[in-house]
Amino acid sequence: MPIVVVGLNHHTAPVSVRERFAFADAVIPETLARMKSEQLIQEGVLLSTCNRVEIYTVVEGNPLEAEQKLVRFLAKAHQDEIALTDEIYCLREPQSVHHLFKVACGLDSMVLGETEILGQLKKAYDLALQHKCTGSRLNKVFQRAFNVAKQIRTETQIQRGNTSVASVAVDLAEKIFNTLQGRQVMVIGAGETSEKTARALLSRGARSILVSNRSLERAEAMASELGGRAIAFTDWAVEFDNIDIVISSTSAPHYVLDRPKLETLIRHRRGRPLLLVDIAVPRDIDPEVNLLDNVYLYNVDDLQSIADEGLKQRHEEIEKCLVIIEGKTKAFLLEGRLSQQISESQVPSFFPHPRPHT
Repeated sequence: MPIVVVGLNHHTAPVSVRERFAFADAVIPETLARMKSEQLIQEGVLLSTCNRVEIYTVVEGNPLEAEQKLVRFLAKAHQDEIALTDEIYCLREPQSVHHLFKVACGLDSMVLGETEILGQLKKAYDLALQHKCTGSRLNKVFQRAFNVAKQIRTETQIQRGNTSVASVAVDLAEKIFNTLQGRQVMVIGAGETSEKTARALLSRGARSILVSNRSLERAEAMASELGGRAIAFTDWAVEFDNIDIVISSTSAPHYVLDRPKLETLIRHRRGRPLLLVDIAVPRDIDPEVNLLDNVYLYNVDDLQSIADEGLKQRHEEIEKCLVIIEGKTKAFLLEGRLSQQISESQVPSFFPHPRPHT
């Protein structure tokens, strides 16, 4: 029985569509059980993240009919009457296996090479396994996918370099302070990138977050989300003695922090390092503050250039990853000999361009 994938992701559908078809973790076991009881699948794993909703399944009978039934099931499960055309994809062997391996390795992710998807995939598989929704075929292919992801991490540098402003800022902070454990962070302005950066710092051990914004209500909302404390915009300078990292992203038409003001604020810091992350456009922080001792200022262009370099490094590793994935896909299908005797020459190449010389 063939392995089939039916789904939609960030490549094929905008978030306005993806969110309509997302499944909460709590309903996934029930959903898989319903698909089995309705004989839509023999085995199944349902993966639902912010960037994709995919059903990995083993089907009986005509794969085309099975795919059509699964597409209808998705629409019915969400009471969605909008027909899915270009947004949804249906993959059969060998493409289905190849796709799973790429997903596990982060090669199908919005951020190339990211590792979060592997954890999400393992969680989805474990959930299906615990509820007896998988069998020998899916157990074997998912275990193989996890092994391929491990090999990719070991033998390539696809995860090398940070590729977002938030991750770059965290990396710089760890280099300056050695550890983020117990570091105090202040967010000036309550923009989306500021929030992502603050969350990333918290995830690496930062102690707490102070949020200051011209709208105290907005500051309180972000502080609540981050488990921090809101302060009035006129009072943020009062907290400066205890701050290690400042993330600034206001819409002010002039500098919020200039050199004379900072010199006054750091007078009692006794040489403690201060990291300033200015992600505002126009800039919030006077570039001249970088001339002060133990002050490290990075603006959005600095961070983006580092992120772009990280992305470039990852793209250079794609070829190595695809060689490994193609080989593992062939090996899995050749070992299975599911519906017919498969010879290596019958398994198509997945490369969109000529195979590199070895």
